[in-house]
Amino acid sequence: MRIGIFGGTFDPPHIAHLILASETCDQLSLDRLLWVLTPDPPHKTDRPVSPLDVRLELLQAAIRRNPMFELSLVEIDRPGPHYAVDTVRLLTRQYPDAELFYIMGGDSLRDLPHWYQPAELIAMLTGIGVMRRPGDLVDMVSLNRLFPGINRKVIFVQTPLLEISSTLIRSRAYENRPYRYFLPQAVYELIQKYGLYQRETKTQETE
Repeated sequence: MRIGIFGGTFDPPHIAHLILASETCDQLSLDRLLWVLTPDPPHKTDRPVSPLDVRLELLQAAIRRNPMFELSLVEIDRPGPHYAVDTVRLLTRQYPDAELFYIMGGDSLRDLPHWYQPAELIAMLTGIGVMRRPGDLVDMVSLNRLFPGINRKVIFVQTPLLEISSTLIRSRAYENRPYRYFLPQAVYELIQKYGLYQRETKTQETE
């Protein structure tokens, strides 16, 4: 079995996440994609993150209609900090016969030398699916010098370039600007229901 690992804060999950996930499943011939919700991301201490139970509900709403997508509680069920190498180590024990593919953006691949125990992480993976973005400046020659053989594991995933991010959606919600069609309908409805990312009171976008 070929299993993808797609981790993130997902605050909120949006259509670019889903498009990337779908294209990754297709291009890497995955049998399953695990969405790994990070409770307390160590690299996002500079801003508040929505409560875990809320993000969990948003993510469940986003992925529930695709049978290839599965929510993984591998990081929720253990104390932090949550590093990718520990997550993959646990998933290797859960799926001992599976080939594991870690999904990341080009900026994350560029910064991989600064991750916690990157060599151990790479060694456990069958492949690394990478979505390139303009300006990510990935230097595969230097990465292969640091981590010999990584060039044989990296697979660049071709996806439409969508300028949609969770940061953009939160900003638009706060400014009472349109963001509805950046999201799955079920996720949008939950954001409206809970008044997420908005000012002191909930606002409704015009239809």
